[in-house]
Amino acid sequence: YGILGTEDDAAPEQQKTPTAAVTYEVAGKGNVEVSYLARGSEGRATVEANVELPWKKTVHVPLGKRPTISILLDDEGGQARCALAIRGEHVQGATASGAYGRATCAGELPAPPRTHDSTPK
Repeated sequence: YGILGTEDDAAPEQQKTPTAAVTYEVAGKGNVEVSYLARGSEGRATVEANVELPWKKTVHVPLGKRPTISILLDDEGGQARCALAIRGEHVQGATASGAYGRATCAGELPAPPRTHDSTPK
């Protein structure tokens, strides 16, 4: 006799969503708040305040999500430029200037591959 399904058995690993490397970059002068999409199926933004420029970060974004970076200058203004690259290729750039100047860069990631259901219909 044997015992099946003991608590020591490892739980089946959940299928992970494929991702793509996305590089966000901000250059210029002024105090900037940066918000960007990073890894996470919820699609929530990560926000960093009082970012010292130049700033650059590479993150992994789930396929099917829209990588986006937004910048906001403070009340003292300045000028800053955001840029977005997907898998090393430049996608978009935008410039913010003046007090409370804003800019947003976004790109497209393909949808994740569909899994095939092997159940006969």
